[in-house]
Amino acid sequence: MNANSHSGNPLTSLWRTVGGLSDEVRDRWAAAPGWTRWTAYVLLIALAVIAPHPAIGSFMAPDSHWPSLLFSPIGTFVLLAVGLNVVVGQAGLLDLGFVAFYAIGAYTMAVFGTKYGWNFWGVLIIAIFMTAISGIVLGSPTLRLRGDYLAIVTLGFGEIVRITAQNTDYIGGARGITNIPHPPSLFGVEFALDPLPYYYLLVAAVVLVVIVAKRLERSRVGRAWEAIREDEDAAELMGVPTFRFKLLAFFVGAMIGGLTGAIWASKVIAIQPPNFPFILSATILAAVVLGGSGNLPGVVIGAFLVAWLPERFRGFADYRILIFGAALVLMMALRPEGLLPARRRRNVLGNGENDAGAESGGTASGDAGDKEVAK
Repeated sequence: MNANSHSGNPLTSLWRTVGGLSDEVRDRWAAAPGWTRWTAYVLLIALAVIAPHPAIGSFMAPDSHWPSLLFSPIGTFVLLAVGLNVVVGQAGLLDLGFVAFYAIGAYTMAVFGTKYGWNFWGVLIIAIFMTAISGIVLGSPTLRLRGDYLAIVTLGFGEIVRITAQNTDYIGGARGITNIPHPPSLFGVEFALDPLPYYYLLVAAVVLVVIVAKRLERSRVGRAWEAIREDEDAAELMGVPTFRFKLLAFFVGAMIGGLTGAIWASKVIAIQPPNFPFILSATILAAVVLGGSGNLPGVVIGAFLVAWLPERFRGFADYRILIFGAALVLMMALRPEGLLPARRRRNVLGNGENDAGAESGGTASGDAGDKEVAK
C-alpha cells in the first residue's frame, strides 16, 4: 500500500514521525566518532549498574520486586535475545526451538551441581560446551532446509528436549531437579537467593556476549551471515560456504542460550520441564523482531520492553497481557522492521518515500559484501 494513503491518519502520521526519529538516531550513531561511542557505552554500563536502585524500581515496577525482575525476566530475556539474534537476525535462520538450548544449559548446571557436586564455574563451561554440541547436532542434519521447514524442525527439537526431560528419571522427570547449588562467593560477594549478585553477573555476561557478537558481525563471518540472510543462493554462487556458516550461527547462538540457562538455574535452585515451553521461544523471537532484527541495540531494547511492559502494568491484572498483545500487533502493522532496525532491513521493509532508491543502494552494497566474503 502506498505510504501516502495513510497521510490522513493521525496515529499513522505520529508513528511515522517516531519511526523517523529512531532512524535518525540510528544514522547519527553510525556516523558518530569513536570517543562518542565509548562514552555512550560507559554511560549505559553505569545505568545498568545503578538500575536496581529503589528510586528507579518505584517507577519501573511499583507492583513487583524490581531487582528480581531485573534478573528474570529482563536480564535473561536480553541475553537470550542477543543469542537468538545471531541465528535469526544475522544469519536469517528462523529458529522456533531456541528454548531447547536454554533448557540444556539449565539441566547441565542442575545435574552436574547436584549429582556430582561440581563447582559453578566449571559447570558453566561444561554447559556452554554441551549446548554448543547440541547446536551442531541440531544443525548438521537440518540446516539444508529453509524457511518454514527449518522452523518446523527447530520447533520439534525444542519439544523433544522438553519431553525428554519430562520422561527421564535420571534428571528428575516431571518433578525436575531441586537444591541446585549457588555459585561460590566472588570478590567477597555471596551468591544466595538475593537477585542482585545474579543480576550483575548477567550484566557482565551481556557485555561480554555483545562484544563478541559485534566483533563477529564486523568480521568475515558476519559478512557471510549477512549474505546468507539476504540471498542464500546468491551467496552460494559467490563462493560462500553457506552450510558451514549457518552451522556456525547455530553454534554461537546455542552457546549463549546455554550460558543463560546455566546462570538462571543456579539462581532459582529448582527447575522443571514446564519452565521451558514453546511460548518462551516465541516470546524471545518477538523481542528480536520488535526491537529490530539484526541490530543489537534494537534487539536489547526489544527484549527489555517485552520483559518489562507486562510487569509494569501488572496492576491491570489479566488485561495486561491483552494490552501487551495488542501493542505487539499494532507495532507489527505500523513498523514491521522493528523499533530500531538495521539499515538494510529498514530499506527492505520500510514504507518511506525513498525506500526504492535506498533498497537499490542496499542491494548494490550487499553484492559488494558477497564478493568480499567470497575472496
